[in-house]
This record gives sequence, structure tokens and C-alpha cells, in this order.
Amino acid sequence: MRALTREWVEKAEGDFVTALREYRARKMPNYNAACFHAQQCAEKYMKACLQEHDAGFEKTHDLVRLLSLLPENAALQALKSDLSVLSAAAVEFRYPGEQATKELAKEAIDTCGAVRTETRSLLRLPAE
Repeated sequence: MRALTREWVEKAEGDFVTALREYRARKMPNYNAACFHAQQCAEKYMKACLQEHDAGFEKTHDLVRLLSLLPENAALQALKSDLSVLSAAAVEFRYPGEQATKELAKEAIDTCGAVRTETRSLLRLPAE
């Protein structure tokens, strides 16, 4: 695995751990942060795959756009509508006016987990 790909994976894992921690917090859970970090984890794993396959990509938080740049993968393609919803979490819950619920955070983490599982497989990493 390329060094830069490994960095993307490490940063993605940091976001995954943070999303889970915020979602599971017993005192003052931050569902906004859980959604944001779930989106960031999915984005970074997708960029890790693109990096590893020498596929160029622009700076974007649009997961559907990143999906279109990845090699064809049925499992990831099946998540397209969920990725569209998750993309909004990159910005929507970061500013006043919108609040993530526990249910939205759960959906974000579930989608992130599915992206994480599939991209780790594509990168030949253990499922963990």
C-alpha cells in the first residue's frame, strides 16, 4: 500500500472512532459530530481507494461524485442514495439551524460502516 493511501486510511479510522464515540456517549452525546465524522470517514476511505488506484480526484465532500470516480463496485453502488444523504452531513449539521438526531446519527454511522467495510476489502485490509 502506498504511503499516502495509508495516511488516508489512518485519518479515516480516526474519524470512525470519533463518530462512534460521539454517538455512544452517555453524557452529552454529540449527534452532529457523529454525523460529520461518519461522512468524513466515508470520504477519506473513498479517497484512499482512489489514491491507491492512481485515480485523480478534486477536493470535494460529495460522496456520490467520489463514487463515480471509483472502479465499478456493486456493493458501493448500492449505497448511492445513502451516500447522497451522508454527503449533506459534511456541512448541514456544522452550522446553526439544523440538528442531527440519534436516528440520523445511527443511519450515518451505518452507511459509513458499509463504506468502510467495502473499501477496506478493496484495499486488502482486514475487516476489523
